[in-house]
Amino acid sequence: MSDCIVIIPTYNERENIEKMVRKVLSLSEKEFNLLVVDDGSPDGTGAIVKDLMKEFPNRLFLEERKGKLGLGTAYIHGFKWSLAKGYDYIFEMDCDFSHDPNDLPRLYASCAIDNADVAVGSRYIHGVTVINWPIGRVIMSYYASAYVRFVTGITIRDTTAGFVCFKRKVLETLDLDKITFMGYAFQIEMKFTAWKHGFTVIEIPIIFKDRTEGVSKMSSKIFKEAFIGVLQMRIKSMFRTFKKPSQ
Repeated sequence: MSDCIVIIPTYNERENIEKMVRKVLSLSEKEFNLLVVDDGSPDGTGAIVKDLMKEFPNRLFLEERKGKLGLGTAYIHGFKWSLAKGYDYIFEMDCDFSHDPNDLPRLYASCAIDNADVAVGSRYIHGVTVINWPIGRVIMSYYASAYVRFVTGITIRDTTAGFVCFKRKVLETLDLDKITFMGYAFQIEMKFTAWKHGFTVIEIPIIFKDRTEGVSKMSSKIFKEAFIGVLQMRIKSMFRTFKKPSQ
C-alpha cells in the first residue's frame, strides 16, 4: 500500500476526472493512491470514478456526498478518511489540471526528504507563475495573499494555494472540526493553523494553469468569505492556545 493519498474534491468534473485519475495513478517516480470526494455531481462524475475503480482496485477510492456541501468540508471529510486508513502523506489537489500531477513527487520529497511538515505548491515564489488567468483574477489572488500576510503575520506567500501536502502528524494535531471555512478561506485557515502550531511550511514553485475544460467554482461569495474570514480567524487566534509539535 502506498503511504501517499491524493484527495480530489469534485463537482461536475466529467470532462477532467478520467484523465486526472489515469495521470495520477500512472506516475512512476512515486506511487500515489487517489481519493475522490464527489458532492453528488449531476453530470455523472461519481459514476465515472466507480467504473475506473474496477481498473484500479485498492488504489482509487470514492466517497460520495449528497449535494454540494463545499470545498472545505470535502477536504475535511477526505482528511479524516485518510487518517483512518493510515496514510502518512495526504495531498490536496484540484481536478481541472490547474495543478500539474507531475509536481506531486516534488511536494512529497519536500516532506519526506527535506523534513517539511507542510509543502505548498506556490504560484508566487518566483514572481507570478500563472498561465491563462484573466489579469483581474491574478491581481485578486496575489493581493489576497498579501492581505492575509498583513493581517496575520504569516510568511507564506501563496496562502490561498490548493495544491498542498500535509504530513500525517499535522492533520492529527489540528482540530479539524474547528476548521470552519469553505473556499479561499479554508485554504488560508489550514495553513495559518498549521503555522500557529509551529509546523514547518515550505513553498515549492509551480506553474499554475487555468482549467481548459469544465466550469470554475470561484464566486464573489467565496472571495468575500476569505476577506472577512481572515479578520475573524486572526481575532479568534488571539484567544486560543496552539499546541506545538513534538520533536
